[in-house]
Amino acid sequence: MTDLVTGPDGLPRCAWGASTPDYAAYHDEEWGRPLRGDDALYERLTLEAFQSGLSWLTILRKRPAFRLAFDGFRIESVAGYGETETARLLADVGIVRNRAKIEAAVANARAALELPEGLSALLWSFAPPPRPARPASFDDVPALTPESTAMAKALKKRGFRFVGPTTAYALMQATGMVDDHLAGCHAGGDRAGV
Repeated sequence: MTDLVTGPDGLPRCAWGASTPDYAAYHDEEWGRPLRGDDALYERLTLEAFQSGLSWLTILRKRPAFRLAFDGFRIESVAGYGETETARLLADVGIVRNRAKIEAAVANARAALELPEGLSALLWSFAPPPRPARPASFDDVPALTPESTAMAKALKKRGFRFVGPTTAYALMQATGMVDDHLAGCHAGGDRAGV
């Protein structure tokens, strides 16, 4: 498989984005597009943490159930969860039922509430300047960067869990803080004006 493929619609896209219809929609409409807002970024941070050790496709397909289970990822709501809600989430077959990740999601919501500048401002403060050119191949796409390492360190210092440098970089890719769509891909998140 080459790194860039042309889909049945005639559009060139990153190969992973052409592997399933779910991935194609996510690749074309969301991944790499700038996303702001505390609750929206909390959702992405939470889902990236739940993805750890699993396929992103698994999380993507369970996302509607996650949204329902976590009250739409409203930080204030999730921050108020206690043992009753944790037990409910552990029994929810629609989501990934991992106690450590569920407890991290609650702890992260509580930590997000404590940020004077808000979660969105904190996360975007680590976005590097746009690259002069998109990566030519997946070999040119890092798993982590100095910025993602700094982001993870800052989040951990503020009480966040399940936020290592690799997870932080995946978040940066997904939310348009970096544009890792390959050169020639029709999709992408223009950061101009962000």
